[in-house]
Amino acid sequence: MAGAAGRFRQAGIDAPQREARLLMSLASGLTTSQLILRGHLVAPDDLRESFDHMVSQRESRVPFQHIAGTTSFFGLDFISDARALVPRADSEAVVEAALSLLPERNGLEIADLGTGSGCLLIALLTTRTDVSGTGVEADAAAASLATENIARHGLQRRARIAEQPWAEWSGWGSVDLLISNPPYIRTEVMASLDPEVRLHDPEAALDGGIDGLDAYRELAMLSRARLKPGTPVVFEIGYDQQQDVRAILSAAGLTGIGSARDLGGNDRVVWARQPV
Repeated sequence: MAGAAGRFRQAGIDAPQREARLLMSLASGLTTSQLILRGHLVAPDDLRESFDHMVSQRESRVPFQHIAGTTSFFGLDFISDARALVPRADSEAVVEAALSLLPERNGLEIADLGTGSGCLLIALLTTRTDVSGTGVEADAAAASLATENIARHGLQRRARIAEQPWAEWSGWGSVDLLISNPPYIRTEVMASLDPEVRLHDPEAALDGGIDGLDAYRELAMLSRARLKPGTPVVFEIGYDQQQDVRAILSAAGLTGIGSARDLGGNDRVVWARQPV
């Protein structure tokens, strides 16, 4: 593992020793403690071959989650690959905010616009077993991943995917809560993103236009025009976008605007309501 850590260090990967241990654990199926206990043993040829292949992938900055094929989000395991953004812990704050705004009654409908992997929708439906929902996704590849994750969590009866742009979706007026993690990276910043993101996450899920706010303008306008009275909207935002997104929602005529931070202390969520 020392050689792998050295290669990772040269590749500019943070915490190279930890990454090497994680990959060896993945390749061997052993826990870190078990690896330590067996550290004096010679690894079998097939394990060395598998580990070396994983090391080469990670050295070229393929995300660990893509190598593993799964990742954890909100205590749940999701299939993760290049079809959609890797679910990230920061987004769990969006789920928490949505849960706090979702009314306590049965038969509610929610929508996740630009659902990607489906992680936000699935986390909500897993927590609120009395709720159904739709993931709206224009990209066919991402829609297929969300469908697989819905099946993985046994939610086929309560979750569906609408493979179309959110502006063309006809279900706006039937939902009781709207959630979205839209693209919000400024175009000029795209080239400076970490290779794991820049090279392996879908560009359309990242690039939010010149100021990173294009999607919020569209979503605010559509929400005001199509949602039924009182419906909350919950959006993930970039760490420096809280005031701008608040202003966009207010200008559209939405009310009850609030915000929350993620576990790292960064602004991460803004919400509002369609006026009653």
